[in-house]
Amino acid sequence: MEKDKERLQVIQNIRQAIAKQTFNVKVETNDHIVTPEEREHIILKYDTRKKKLRNKAKTIVATSITDSLTDFINLNTEIKGIENIKDIKTGAIVTSNHFSKIDNTIIRYLMHKIGKKRKFDIIVQESNIFMPGSLGWLLKNNRTIPINKSHKYISNNFEPTLEKLFNKKHFVLIYPEEEMWFNYKKPRPGKIGAYHYACKYNVPIIPCFVEMQNTNKLGDDGFYTQKYILHIMPPIYPNNETDFKTAKEELRQKDYELKVAKYEEVYNKKLVYTFNENEDIAGWN
Repeated sequence: MEKDKERLQVIQNIRQAIAKQTFNVKVETNDHIVTPEEREHIILKYDTRKKKLRNKAKTIVATSITDSLTDFINLNTEIKGIENIKDIKTGAIVTSNHFSKIDNTIIRYLMHKIGKKRKFDIIVQESNIFMPGSLGWLLKNNRTIPINKSHKYISNNFEPTLEKLFNKKHFVLIYPEEEMWFNYKKPRPGKIGAYHYACKYNVPIIPCFVEMQNTNKLGDDGFYTQKYILHIMPPIYPNNETDFKTAKEELRQKDYELKVAKYEEVYNKKLVYTFNENEDIAGWN
């Protein structure tokens, strides 16, 4: 089966990003570009806590559908290390590698297993709120919170929402890698945001890494479908005995080191940022 041309372009974009050592750039080809008008009228006024009655109703429906899809998509998903997080009594930030539009269902599947089904939220790029189709509707109407660089939005909406969620002991998924890189196996250095908020609200980071294993089934895009193995590592906590800037950088570095070590363990190879489709893109062959 011929590989999907759009996917091939994305992989070429990944190749170019690796060559430039720019690990957090956008590589998807058709992502929506948010206009200033959309940001002003939609994102800045976004109902992050689903207070409006109509939004609450949509969230109930979307969550129900997504929970069913999560269990179906992850029928063969394995979870390793769940015992590492059994003693967490507070809210927390979950971090993971970002390689698929549906990879958040893997973390959602974990939430089902640990009794956090109704206390789980996902931070998404603001462009995702404009994703078309049924997947876009589900994403927008689940417990998703868009993020952007608007100081007004961050201070008036985003941060107050996060604080309330952590006070209610929610687990919040943040992808430090920011942009999705299709089926890319390697962990990438993360941006500082997740670790900033872990320190700001004094909650732990739960480092996760998703291993991908080819099945014998070819997908419609010409790539082999994947079996997922979610590895959960021991939580890491902010160092309250140092200054804020140092503390969040320590968290970022430790989280990355744990993901790198897990990658090297499960794939039995040293992490080097060269690029080879056969080795770095799950499902290529």
